[in-house]
Amino acid sequence: MTRLFQIVLTLVLGAALAACGSGTKVPFTITAGSENEVLQPVVAAFCDQKGYECSFAYKGSLDIGLGLGDGTLDTDAVWPASSVWIDMFDTGRTVKHATSIAQMPVILGVRQSKAEALGWVGRDVTMRDVLTAVEAGELRFLMTSATQSNSGASAYLSMLTSALGGGAVLKPGDLERAEVRETVQTLLSGVERSSGSSGWLAELYLKAAEEGTRYDAMWNYEPVLKETNDALRQLDGDLLYAVYPADGVAIADSPLGFVDRGRGAELETFFTDLVAHLQSDEVGRRIAETGRRIPLAAGGFTAKPEPDWNFDPNRLVTAIRKPEPAVIRQALDLYQGALRKPSLTALCLDFSGSMEGEGEAQLKQAMSFLFTPELASEVLVQWSPADQIIVLPFDSSVRGHYAGTGDATEQQGLLDVVDNERADGGTDMYACAGEALDTIAATGNLAAFLPAIVILTDGRSDGDMDGFLQKWRQSVPHVPVFGITFGDADKSQLDTLAEVTSARVFDGRSNLSGAFRSARGYN
Repeated sequence: MTRLFQIVLTLVLGAALAACGSGTKVPFTITAGSENEVLQPVVAAFCDQKGYECSFAYKGSLDIGLGLGDGTLDTDAVWPASSVWIDMFDTGRTVKHATSIAQMPVILGVRQSKAEALGWVGRDVTMRDVLTAVEAGELRFLMTSATQSNSGASAYLSMLTSALGGGAVLKPGDLERAEVRETVQTLLSGVERSSGSSGWLAELYLKAAEEGTRYDAMWNYEPVLKETNDALRQLDGDLLYAVYPADGVAIADSPLGFVDRGRGAELETFFTDLVAHLQSDEVGRRIAETGRRIPLAAGGFTAKPEPDWNFDPNRLVTAIRKPEPAVIRQALDLYQGALRKPSLTALCLDFSGSMEGEGEAQLKQAMSFLFTPELASEVLVQWSPADQIIVLPFDSSVRGHYAGTGDATEQQGLLDVVDNERADGGTDMYACAGEALDTIAATGNLAAFLPAIVILTDGRSDGDMDGFLQKWRQSVPHVPVFGITFGDADKSQLDTLAEVTSARVFDGRSNLSGAFRSARGYN
């Protein structure tokens, strides 16, 4: 060994030891559906052991798919709930080694006392039984948006398949059949609250239970219902009775896939080692304990059945046959544009003086996206003709009240209103929210809509929050108040409104149109 080589080797080894000593780790990002959050500690422990710093970002299935499709998803791995979203959007085939980590049927959890009243305990229940209960006004449920979250899409595809008679694979022509559309539209009329996240939906159910409000039911993953019931036991409340529709359920395969961004073979090797670790017997048992079903090739471990709420991960379920990706996309367009329960949305748009310049331009650009059907439909957030829209520009008071529907001509009229507004004056979002609440309350046949208030603001508001919240608590139904922030907004006030009204705040500072898209998934 030459003296020069010895010097070089010493320097290299020294640098390597210094890096280890300083705790430097290789970054690795995973973008996952919220239903996988419970498995993050298992992954993180393996990453730490291997010298990797694994970070997680949680997005809806549509967001993951769209990011794969347009190449904007900045991640090393994706972990959606279903491979459907990879198949539909990853046309460039950037995802490699996609491997099913667990299987999760999407089923209906019904409050135990409600299930008993419906006569569903201890017997097979079909989607036709669910339809009958909805038609009779005896059942309403929580369900994520089919165009934002896999659990909602799965429930929706199960409804479509059942409407065909069960067993058949959905084909393009089936979506044109009047009886299929009518059946599914009636089923979706039972939606009481929607969201873009299955995890958030479960949190909403629990929050309501803590506050004494009782929702009838919730479509969600089998293990998420287990997690919900584990929490409900601490509240001594009604558990959710598991209903496995006998005519078929959709099963999410939870694929973990590597996104090849050209970062080198070592990163890909780490990923395949991670997948092997998750498929090991030891980890398989831990994953099974969460209520997830493990593919037979990985050991076939299952959680212990819990007969008190009909949970049985050993149960053989009738799985619907997934349509081709193009047919699923067509079905999702039909859901968003015609079949889902119509929304009633009041948009409070901040045109106060602080919005002058960039803020005003961003707001108008976002409204242009929202009220241009061709643009909104690209990401499945277009309005339907049955949707009701209220636009309320405000500063220190509400400037005007403009109503329209999802009809393209009426959307253009609302956009013209927004384009004619100019930033000026003070800020009182509570005055706008109060007027929005009054308008929603005065709407006839309110039960036929999913109502929501969405406030867009870039700053701290004057006005009377307590007065608005007092009015809100006295209103029926309790309308969620969502917020979208941009600029240098102080979001604490919006956070308070969202917390009290069981809503969310979305950050529009980097992508206001994207924030709107997220908010639409909850309405």
